Amino acid sequence: MVFWGNRLSSTFQDPVSLDHVTPFAVETLDVRGKTVRLGETVNSILGRHNYPEPVSALLGEAVVLTVLLGASLKFEGRFQLQARSDGPVDLLVVDFDAPDRVRGYARFDAERLAIAQSINAPLLGRGLLGLTVDQGQDMSQYQGIVALDGQGLEAAAQQYFVQSEQIPTRVRLAVGSLTRPDITGSTHSCWRAGGIIVQFLPSANRRQTIRDLDPGDAPQGVVLTEVDEDEAWREAQVLVSTVADDELLDPEISDIDLLYRLFHERGVRVFEPQSIIEKCRCSQERITGMLNSFSIQERSSMVGDDGVIGVTCEFCSMHYKVNPLDVNLPP
Repeated sequence: MVFWGNRLSSTFQDPVSLDHVTPFAVETLDVRGKTVRLGETVNSILGRHNYPEPVSALLGEAVVLTVLLGASLKFEGRFQLQARSDGPVDLLVVDFDAPDRVRGYARFDAERLAIAQSINAPLLGRGLLGLTVDQGQDMSQYQGIVALDGQGLEAAAQQYFVQSEQIPTRVRLAVGSLTRPDITGSTHSCWRAGGIIVQFLPSANRRQTIRDLDPGDAPQGVVLTEVDEDEAWREAQVLVSTVADDELLDPEISDIDLLYRLFHERGVRVFEPQSIIEKCRCSQERITGMLNSFSIQERSSMVGDDGVIGVTCEFCSMHYKVNPLDVNLPP
């Protein structure tokens, strides 16, 4: 599909729908990117945990970012985002199983969360953001790590691409709770999330030169090298910076509407969207296999008063009951 000025040619219809990722390219600016719109997918992930609203919003951002990055996998592997920090939210984990499955959870301290909210402190403090590509048992893993210093996931992702990939990148993430009517006429709230990522990928590498990262310990008087950004990339960043949260969350605005608003003067090529679903990989078999990795003494200590081992999946909250005989414990 190509937008060019006010002309539109289409090889597929784009109904206003949610739960998908849509690749696009703005060839006149040497930019490629993706948009993500999530409805029931993110609502299922956040709704089943009943997190406080700020924690839900943060996990929603992590889910959107993971889908934006994981959807680039060209094989059926796994992409994982994991953030560990000394803030009130000390752990975020989101898994994306290519091509379309995502799950996630958060761990937080309720008392510290209340304090952080009262003084408007970041939920993620100092720590590390790890992005891992797992290509399967017979392939090596790739992991990139970036420091967290209270800057939020948008800024951390952009820092990651500058630091690890040397690709100029801009990311926008949005999460919100919207109110909608049901079939009875009553209203209820539901979570929505959206995001956009753009990357500058010119054919001439010299146009991709970026400013050196501040090492943090440079001797006094040292001046870091300043680099003039390419005009095309500067324009792309300005356009993406105009995207409002409402545009990413509104179910009445399609991806094509959004991309047309941003790039209609330059022209944008939009590719087939990929559906996204919320799907956990846990199963009775996996839980049993996990329990068998513990020692006999540890497994024995897990047996409850009812004579079975109870395990609840942290991602989907599914509760499993395992017979001790199935994990090689004596009757």
